[in-house]
Amino acid sequence: MPGMPKVLVVGAGGREHAIVRALLRTSAELPELHVAPGNPGIAEDAELHAVAVEDVPGLVDLARRLAVDLVVVGPEVPLVAGLVDALREARIPAFGPTAAAARLEGSKAFAKEVMAAAGVPTAGYETVTTVEAGMAAITGYPVVLKYDGLAAGKGVVVAEDEAAARATLVDMLEEGQFGDDAVVVEEFLRGEEVSLLALCDGERAVPLAPAQDYKRIFEGDEGPNTGGMGSYSPVVGLDAERVAEISAIVHQPILDELARRGTPFTGVLYAGLMVDPESGAVHVIEYNARFGDPETQAVLPRLRGDLLALLAAAAGGPDA
Repeated sequence: MPGMPKVLVVGAGGREHAIVRALLRTSAELPELHVAPGNPGIAEDAELHAVAVEDVPGLVDLARRLAVDLVVVGPEVPLVAGLVDALREARIPAFGPTAAAARLEGSKAFAKEVMAAAGVPTAGYETVTTVEAGMAAITGYPVVLKYDGLAAGKGVVVAEDEAAARATLVDMLEEGQFGDDAVVVEEFLRGEEVSLLALCDGERAVPLAPAQDYKRIFEGDEGPNTGGMGSYSPVVGLDAERVAEISAIVHQPILDELARRGTPFTGVLYAGLMVDPESGAVHVIEYNARFGDPETQAVLPRLRGDLLALLAAAAGGPDA
């Protein structure tokens, strides 16, 4: 990127502000930053553009008019909608997975199928499309019930008994709160939840520092899951060596499997993990296809490398 590089960050939240701040703090070449649509806080650090994250043609047109060197996509919605595909078709470098690779987040059933094919440890599960099939798939309580599609971090319910499970399945499959037609019924795992994000170029995964976040509302984690109630990093007991070991188990096999299928994953592969406090065994709860929110706000301030160079290299693929 000769001269002052131009970067467009897509998104409007704290995650995107953390990305902007990290780009300004770590980049050897101070970038000219643009954000769409952004928020008043981000406006202090970058130029804002009133283009919605769902407006794929509008974002491509904006990137073309600005002549940006790189687009960094924050939220999951434009990734699943194919923004990266459209940008690459317009020959605009983009950091993030294609729509095919972003199905890891867009469909929990698909993610489970890929994990099984890749040999990644995860909870036992069954995908169902009716309430009665869902009830029949439950072997004990508590049980985890997940919307198959995107639900803004709120599509997971831990049902403690039969009544709660049935009510949740009715809400998911018959009332269509999120418009999904499938549910993943999953074994409940106990342990410590950890988020481990990795920058990926389609073949290689470079893990960032681990983080832990707070998902449930109310004191004592008594309420339902939310999009995130805060996060912290570092995580006690997870040093660099252990992080590398975990990444080899939960990131690399997924990259290998998606590359084998012809849909290589570039961008951030976020692994939501359950770690057994006694044995140290790791199971994947879910994958996200982007920087996590709120984990990004805790992890990126700790980054010492050049974030712009890392994102540009990942966007360029394994040969960059």
